[in-house]
Amino acid sequence: MPVRDTPWPAGTPCWVDVAVPDVTLATAFYSAVLGWSFIDSGEAFGNYHVAQVDGRAAAAIGPAAQGDAPPRWTVYLATDDADATAKLITEHGGSLLVEPADVAGNGRMAVALDPTGGAFGVWQSAGMIGFGITAEPGAVTWTDARLSDVERGKGFFAAVFGHAFEPVPDAPGGYANLLVAGEPVGGIVGTPGGVPSHWLTYFSVADVDAAEAVAARAGAAVLMPAEDTPFGRMGIFTDPFGATFALHQALEG
Repeated sequence: MPVRDTPWPAGTPCWVDVAVPDVTLATAFYSAVLGWSFIDSGEAFGNYHVAQVDGRAAAAIGPAAQGDAPPRWTVYLATDDADATAKLITEHGGSLLVEPADVAGNGRMAVALDPTGGAFGVWQSAGMIGFGITAEPGAVTWTDARLSDVERGKGFFAAVFGHAFEPVPDAPGGYANLLVAGEPVGGIVGTPGGVPSHWLTYFSVADVDAAEAVAARAGAAVLMPAEDTPFGRMGIFTDPFGATFALHQALEG
């Protein structure tokens, strides 16, 4: 089981969360689709609900404030110094949606836009490292940066996080892996014309088709029905609030 108790290397996707107008409905939806249980962090932390898989932190759902942007899954990249990373973001053409701020006893975070408009978060671990489990059913198994100008995005992420890039021969659309210390930690690819830049989170499931059926009954919209790929069976969906996510079933063997 891929579990972790120490901070993730800088530049690695280390956490995902979503803010929604109805946390009760959202937790019921994701519990049905992904089997999550939840811990409510309490009023002091805005009733941020941490999703657990096998008793380990896997993701989170929080309440949206009035006037917030439409719900989306935000991918957070690990950093050793959130303030220094925020400075690099603005120096290299990005912008800050949320300035670096402490989350008491847990870490320091910021939310930003890359120069192409894709939103992502930054997380400096203190008491909370981010994912305590990955690549198990219910947990995050992969994330993509899907950008309207992928070359500009590559330059930005290389400058801010030190990412290198590795083309993936069997993948469509010039897809490349994001590398940290030579290891793939995520992907980067262009978006079709007119599609805004965004990050896509893939959640692992034991059976994509069964999970797709549950999601549809629970109010999801199907953007891409489950299909076989060289990298596993996967589909793309929006939850009842319009937040996009993917489900992924690993190849056998």
